Amino acid sequence: MTKVKIIKTQTIDGQPIEFVDDIIGSGAMKDVYFSPDKSYVVGFFKEPQDYQAKERIGMITGKYKESILNNIGGEYWKNLFCWPTHVVEHNGQIGVVVPTYHKRFFFEHGSKNNDFLGIKGKEKEGKWFASANNQNRFLDLKERGDWQNYIRIGILLSRAVRRLHAAGLAHSDLSYKNVLVDPISGGACIIDIDGLVVPGRFPPDVVGTPDFIAPEVIMTNHLKKDDPNRKLPSIYTDRHALAVLIYMYLLYRHPLRGDKVHDMDPQKDEELSMGTNAVFVEHPTNTSNRIKTANAKPSELPWKDTAKIPYLVTGPYLSPLFRSAFIDGLHDPMKRPTADDWEVALVKTIDLIQPCQNQSCEQKWYVFDNSTKPTCPFCGTPYKGKLPVLNLYSSRKEGQFRPDNHRLMVYTNQSLFQWHTNRNVVPNERISDMQKKREGYFVLHNNVWYLVNERMNDLMDVTDTNNKKVIPPGGKVELTEGKQLLFSKRDGGRLAVVQLVEGR
Repeated sequence: MTKVKIIKTQTIDGQPIEFVDDIIGSGAMKDVYFSPDKSYVVGFFKEPQDYQAKERIGMITGKYKESILNNIGGEYWKNLFCWPTHVVEHNGQIGVVVPTYHKRFFFEHGSKNNDFLGIKGKEKEGKWFASANNQNRFLDLKERGDWQNYIRIGILLSRAVRRLHAAGLAHSDLSYKNVLVDPISGGACIIDIDGLVVPGRFPPDVVGTPDFIAPEVIMTNHLKKDDPNRKLPSIYTDRHALAVLIYMYLLYRHPLRGDKVHDMDPQKDEELSMGTNAVFVEHPTNTSNRIKTANAKPSELPWKDTAKIPYLVTGPYLSPLFRSAFIDGLHDPMKRPTADDWEVALVKTIDLIQPCQNQSCEQKWYVFDNSTKPTCPFCGTPYKGKLPVLNLYSSRKEGQFRPDNHRLMVYTNQSLFQWHTNRNVVPNERISDMQKKREGYFVLHNNVWYLVNERMNDLMDVTDTNNKKVIPPGGKVELTEGKQLLFSKRDGGRLAVVQLVEGR
């Protein structure tokens, strides 16, 4: 047995570092080595780093790491970013020390047929999950997850990108290559942080990854980097990449890769289809770039059939953002939705999903479409029975409630939290442990729906203003058409009006 060689050195700020002298991974820019206990890795840049590059890496592992990871909420961000912690120099090479990815971001089962691709134990790069072809042809069913968890992945990615942008940073290469996901738990982690762009100070090292590069970057890529007309990766190009990622994780197809041929030269065709002539495959009036289902592989269907599963299945909050991203903002970066826009819409969408009643449905969840006859768009199973929907209103002045454009679907054991009962509570990284506790839950008993109160001291049935009824903790209230429930008397407290939808 060959004895491994342990290299002992120290970081630039004097911390002892060890790594095994055996490359475990090699990318375009770095060679990567494990620490002896595999708790961190050391990635050495293949090319010499100039003064500006060293300064940027120092800022990322210093000032920006401190402000994001070591302040209030820092523990939360440590789960969403694989952030480099130190800079190391060894034998004339500059490297970064990075924590090892959480074990959930490595394949447990891998590919089909006893892992015929040999990916078990390897990183869960997003490419495996962002296309119907990869999922259906290659992945073990136990790795795929369900639609609810892809929405959760979208929330986490939006939140992480929002935090970067708030710090004035851009990732520059957001793609399924630099995002690890776990559809089983709904987890996500952004990697390759050492390439962050500080607009106006530290330019990008790369222009991005094909499929995710914004059209304006492709259109000006032939210009020199110092040309004022050259468009480089920025917060605005991150917004394009984020929209593409969310679209692909929810619809398993690319928003711009239709069947229109722009040029017989493949390279020129690629530049035009992703750059100057880019057109949304679901553009409502310009149908030139539609996906032709006759050209699709069986493993890509029904997802590549945009008539059968249009982007509209993502619901009333996400659909307008996809229009903004791929129609209004495709060639106008200023009109692209922000990461915050996506986060808000995804959080509302998670409250609007309904479990499919078909136990064999692969997606398991779908967005309620405000239909009187809701049907799962993925497997075609209609909903049977009574379906309560809570329309949420909140107080601006005492006794006055305004609609919040926020609805909560009800299903067995669906939970009610403070961010449902009070408009001022937002489910993000700032939420407290107390606010995470469930306030109540919903249950169907003898074909009657109930809300069971667990922690709401102010819960009242105010349907009849002359006969308001207090529902104490431990009590329950029946959900009937038009029922009005006051969750909280506090500032921002919400009122819910029940709508009963009859399925088939």
